Amino acid sequence: MAKQAAPAPLEDAPALREALPAQEQATERKTALSLRGLKRRFGDKEVLKGIDLDIPEGQFVAIIGKSGCGKSTLLRLITGLDQPSDGTLTVGDGQQDKRIRIMFQEPRLLPWARIVENVEVGLTGISKGPAARETALALLAEVGLADRAGEWPAVLSGGQRQRVALARALAAKPAILALDEPLGALDALTRIDMQRLLERIWRQEGFAAVLVTHDVTEAVALADRVIVIDEGAIALDLPIPLPRPRRHGGAEMAALEGRILAALFDEA
Repeated sequence: MAKQAAPAPLEDAPALREALPAQEQATERKTALSLRGLKRRFGDKEVLKGIDLDIPEGQFVAIIGKSGCGKSTLLRLITGLDQPSDGTLTVGDGQQDKRIRIMFQEPRLLPWARIVENVEVGLTGISKGPAARETALALLAEVGLADRAGEWPAVLSGGQRQRVALARALAAKPAILALDEPLGALDALTRIDMQRLLERIWRQEGFAAVLVTHDVTEAVALADRVIVIDEGAIALDLPIPLPRPRRHGGAEMAALEGRILAALFDEA
């Protein structure tokens, strides 16, 4: 059974790391998300076994682990789609539903609504009418789809549909964006392109990002910090101090990937 590792030093969002001296970084950032003793049981099976985790504002965290380890359950708890059996989860000022948005592996677009209208769904209860339309069009421009606003989801490629899903998730300006393997179904080149888009928008908007993925390379390419979950506990909490943008296949990335793989497969 895996034992929860002591938390490694936190790394803040890249822009902040460049702007502040290292000794100031730990004190300047507020906590976006705090988990204490978080557990989740389904009948007699304990899927999460007391997770302690703090995520600062603006940090990009990747959560990785084998199938069935509890990482998706953890993301569901973070987003409020499920409730813990024990422990506490604190989101910023406590307004969890207003601060967190999620992007799933499937785009989950409304097939009967045009692209701009799908983005406007993310503004429900926040904005409507011309203001909502203006915001949705601006977001589509941000993800490179300004010229597709009046089209139907069915005519878009998989990568384009995920861009729409990203625009919709960002519409409410979340403090935390949860990402449940949103790039998993894309081909390799589209996936890299989407990783770059996601990183650019994250750096620009400054939200905290929590990415669940099976892809070790993706985790190292995107994250400030990688959390390895094993048997419902944190087996590794690894800072990723590489400068951005990161080059796929570089020696430093490969070394960090090796450490993560060793933790995943319980290698000395």
